[in-house]
Amino acid sequence: MTSNPACCTADASLKEAARLMADHDCGEIPVVDDSGRPVGVVTDRDIACRGMAQGKAADAPVSEVMSSPAVTVTPETSLDDCCNTLEDNQIRRVPVVDESGSCCGMVSQADIARNASEHDTAQVGRDVSRPTEESSRAGCC
Repeated sequence: MTSNPACCTADASLKEAARLMADHDCGEIPVVDDSGRPVGVVTDRDIACRGMAQGKAADAPVSEVMSSPAVTVTPETSLDDCCNTLEDNQIRRVPVVDESGSCCGMVSQADIARNASEHDTAQVGRDVSRPTEESSRAGCC
């Protein structure tokens, strides 16, 4: 887990979220409420595909492109359960919330690769990347 991830609020601009990603060398930012609880996430792909490609301005709020609700795990979640969460939701990163529900970390596929067996790492990669009905219709890979 990466501790203390950069977070933003739903009213942050796409440009602010992109700057956070660049400054923190990451591809996903948890979107939190005033209490620090994740309400969604915004990825570099959300900004590019749901934002810029659809003509949204750089000052448009993150709420217009974020994925919501946020799928989360806790620090007590086992590695196997965390892998299952990524696979079941076809996501590459997941916010970690503490006992109060506040965002305290992130688990990424890279974290899995550093801590799981090669077999489990490969399985997560396959399952997260499997084509969905929506991507098949759109001609995506």
